[in-house]
Amino acid sequence: MKTTVSSKGQIVLPAEFRRMDRIEPGQEFDVDRLDRGDYRLVRRATPPNEGAIDWLLACPEKGFFVRVESESTDSL
Repeated sequence: MKTTVSSKGQIVLPAEFRRMDRIEPGQEFDVDRLDRGDYRLVRRATPPNEGAIDWLLACPEKGFFVRVESESTDSL
């Protein structure tokens, strides 16, 4: 696929690729220069539980997610 560098130096990933790989706005990538004119773009891994609390709190059934007080493990 073809893309163009903007006047701000931005490169847009084609929508088809973003859909196939579930790329969301704000996701970070590393860019490596392999050689003159050759670059590699790699999506940075997100922490395994990133967004889990927001997802639970967004549940339409209110009261689904309830904070539970935990006991200290100091006495174990």
